[in-house]
Amino acid sequence: MKIESRLAQIGSTKEPKTGAVSFPIYHSTAFRHPKLGESTGFDYTRTKNPTRSVLEEAAAQLESGDAAFACSSGMAALQTVFSLFGQGDHLIVSLDLYGGTYRLLERIMTRFGVTASYVDTNDLDGISELCTPQTKAVLIETPTNPLMMITDIERVSAWAKSKGLLTIVDNTLLTPFFQRPIELGADIVVHSATKYLGGHNDVLAGLIVTKGKELSEEMAFLHNSIGAVLGPQDSWLLMRGMKTLALRMERHQYNATRVSEYLMSHEAVEEVFYPALPHHPGHDVQNRQSSGNTGIFSFKLKDARYVEPILRHIQLIAFAESLGGVESLMTYPAVQTHADIPLEIRQKIGVDDRLLRFSVGIEHADDLIADLEQALAAAKREIEEA
Repeated sequence: MKIESRLAQIGSTKEPKTGAVSFPIYHSTAFRHPKLGESTGFDYTRTKNPTRSVLEEAAAQLESGDAAFACSSGMAALQTVFSLFGQGDHLIVSLDLYGGTYRLLERIMTRFGVTASYVDTNDLDGISELCTPQTKAVLIETPTNPLMMITDIERVSAWAKSKGLLTIVDNTLLTPFFQRPIELGADIVVHSATKYLGGHNDVLAGLIVTKGKELSEEMAFLHNSIGAVLGPQDSWLLMRGMKTLALRMERHQYNATRVSEYLMSHEAVEEVFYPALPHHPGHDVQNRQSSGNTGIFSFKLKDARYVEPILRHIQLIAFAESLGGVESLMTYPAVQTHADIPLEIRQKIGVDDRLLRFSVGIEHADDLIADLEQALAAAKREIEEA
């Protein structure tokens, strides 16, 4: 069955007693035992909930994994994954990294003796130099946030397996509709499901998908023990959002391509970072390992003075720090999503005071371009008049 059909049918055949097409929300935290020593399969909702179980089964199938675990946020999903590691363990991590992941690694996981080194994960020589006997895993963002750097998942996963390391891939920006890292050799996939999977800026959620019996059992233990699980209402909202994922991702991709091409030609813009564009450094790898492109990109202005008036003058596009929803949002990474990353690291990778990140929604592309055009024109007038 094609992925579009599997997405649309999430949960639709899972309630045989009533035939409900929309799977029910089970708010119960406790479940009655038929008798001593027997269970319906559900005992306590932190361990297992019927609504969450349907979501997790769908997520595992979509990502070609063996098990999935729905968490209370994307950061809760990462924390649960990082709990696989302990005192003295070391991780190799994508250099251009979401600021929240960097904060979790550097300010929380270091308290437990887990350390990380950051590198362009497409550079196998660089990765190899960082690998030590204490290294346990490679964490890849691809595309990265916000500079859209692409990593060859199959190549890095093969290298990691040769060293006995886990490969963890953050697939938030492409979703299983466009990219399935486990099919390329990854062991674990994580999502901030708040973003494209939910798709409507109305649910906070995270997902973990694992491959392999032993790893899946260990993750189930951590998921239950830590307890950062997704509630039934949010599980239902996430399933509802995922039913339209195929339609939304196609529109996000189309709009982002149109808008990025417009910005490429604008006199105020120095550079656009989007894998769909032929000049992008990871364009060929992206085309090989993915069937499409995300709806988010970043662009660098020639003059930092444009930033404030652009963010003040956009009207259809909202100045807000999230991504992946049906509404278009623009973010200033240097002071928002990546503020926790030290200045010298941000500047080294190019997340500077001229960079804006644009999560392109599903509005009409012409309206988005018109909004950008008037905001850029207004910014230019203010700069010239100053």
